[in-house]
Amino acid sequence: MKAGIHPAYNEVNVVCACGHTFRTRTTNKNDIRVEICSNCHPFFTGKQKLIDTAGRVDKFEKKYQKQRAEKAASLAAR
Repeated sequence: MKAGIHPAYNEVNVVCACGHTFRTRTTNKNDIRVEICSNCHPFFTGKQKLIDTAGRVDKFEKKYQKQRAEKAASLAAR
């Protein structure tokens, strides 16, 4: 690699709105502030709630209920 053409790779602090901080490396010169991190995001904390909007799960279940019953009956007959 050529010398002098690459940006400096600095170690900076990442500060979340929840107060969690950690260090990372980047070409950015200042601290990075984020709204959500892996410490407070519902997916990573296990507090994620799945919301069934407009009954989509019930609609799906109703649509494929007959096929599942036929498949279960054919497996039971064997």
